[in-house]
Amino acid sequence: MLVRAYLRASTKEQDAQRAKEDLQSFADERGLRIASYYPENESGASLKRPELFRLLSDSQPGDILLIEQVDRLSRLNAEDWTRLKTEIQARRIKVVALDLPTSWMMATNTDETTSRMLEALNGMMLDMLAAIARKDYTDRRRRQQQGIEKLKAEGGYKGRQEDTERNEAIMKMLAQGTSWNQIIAATGCSRSTLSRLGQRLKNTTP
Repeated sequence: MLVRAYLRASTKEQDAQRAKEDLQSFADERGLRIASYYPENESGASLKRPELFRLLSDSQPGDILLIEQVDRLSRLNAEDWTRLKTEIQARRIKVVALDLPTSWMMATNTDETTSRMLEALNGMMLDMLAAIARKDYTDRRRRQQQGIEKLKAEGGYKGRQEDTERNEAIMKMLAQGTSWNQIIAATGCSRSTLSRLGQRLKNTTP
């Protein structure tokens, strides 16, 4: 049995490594060794999370997927949560979350009957916390949209401000023939941004 710790933050401005110390302390207190950490900056509302699926691919039956909170694993809608949960169950991986005490006993319990009871209980708790995390996500998005609509009505909403300094640097790299992959690695921009700036460069080049 190996422990694989998943560290997720929603944006690059947030620190996916922030919870590492708490996860390590949890493992140390229970005599567990964390084999690998899988940090990722992606939204919990999306299944497009390469590091999470690399963790699942690396895991063997009985391994532990260790997370700080259930919402680090899922803010997914019901359909996508079912898909992810089915994948985890098919690989026979145990999900242990610091905010889910019923999962802690699964980390060290070896009795088969007790394990099955704990898995059933933990499954129900995971479903409940995943639903709460999704509701929190949708509520925050709704409040954010309401705030934007209010600002628009008052004439004060200007939208996301362009990072002109970064975009000028990207356009220079494009003009110099730097590959898209190198630019993405250096700046963290998206391919859609590169496409847009590439078109802008064409329009401004004599």
